[in-house]
Amino acid sequence: MDKKALITGITGQDGYYLSKLLLDKKYEVHGTIRRSSLINTLRIDDLISKYQETGQLKLHYSDLLDSSSLNSLVNNIEPDEIYNLGAQSHVAVSFKNPVLTTQIGTLGSLSLLESVRNSEKRIRFYQASSSEMFGGGTNSKLNEESLLDPKSPYAASKVFAHDMTKIYRDSYDLFCVNGILFNHESPHRGETFVTRKITRAATRIALGIQSKLTLGNLDASRDWGFAGDYVEGMWKMLQHETPEDWVLATGKTFTVREFAEIAFKKLDLDWDKYVETSEKYIRPNEVDYLLGDPTKAKTILDWQPKTSFESLVEMMVQSDLNLAKREQVLLKENLIKPTWEHSV
Repeated sequence: MDKKALITGITGQDGYYLSKLLLDKKYEVHGTIRRSSLINTLRIDDLISKYQETGQLKLHYSDLLDSSSLNSLVNNIEPDEIYNLGAQSHVAVSFKNPVLTTQIGTLGSLSLLESVRNSEKRIRFYQASSSEMFGGGTNSKLNEESLLDPKSPYAASKVFAHDMTKIYRDSYDLFCVNGILFNHESPHRGETFVTRKITRAATRIALGIQSKLTLGNLDASRDWGFAGDYVEGMWKMLQHETPEDWVLATGKTFTVREFAEIAFKKLDLDWDKYVETSEKYIRPNEVDYLLGDPTKAKTILDWQPKTSFESLVEMMVQSDLNLAKREQVLLKENLIKPTWEHSV
């Protein structure tokens, strides 16, 4: 094992794909998990079973709000690279829990930056920034120099962490980078996110488990890519000779309506017969349009998104169709109760 990496948020979508990538590259991977009464390692259970006994994957109880535990971890592990992926990452939830969202997004990144600054080892640090920082006030392509105009507590916390990462880089000559990733999805995306809500509902509707899907703003446009492609870009940022900020995106945008239309079409369904809208799912401060310009990453890092939008939707539909089929069997055998009566 050549290098050691510490990943916060390892149990999330990006944490799964990044840890898998690094483990394949023979890294010793350390990840933080929060102590909980419920098992929260579902996404990475296959990696745990394969790598934990060999010592290549090690999990540590910690929390982004516990600066002492983070500092101890960094001192004890002495990682070559830190990837700060942990966050309360659901934009809509950030309006309902603004204090917690902001605390995690700001204090966690600052604690890690302090640990990097005080370490005797020259650690390379990755901060997960977000396209939500741009605010969606323009229809132009957004790059590393575009104006940041956050429209949610989540986005505002990301701007703070983004700026502090640059400040620590410039003030202390640290290798700290910001990865400004536009929306990236996968079968491991949380079910409360709109893309996964759509593919889960469409497959359940196809099997007669669910009757309708209720969504918010169907005209919201996003630059959607595959998370598995994007984590390779994260890794490449930390292998570059100089610490800089980078945008990862596909350079194409699609609406929620188009996502739903393709997902239902993959199942030979007319989406318009099953999808309805509700004001309940409209954000207080809606971000209507986000389109990224990944020219810098493509040119300098030689990074390319490999998965097309339609292939991404199909991948998620097939995964959720398998999940829905297993659910259907359990329902028929009365081993579980229906979790949705009408909509998600």
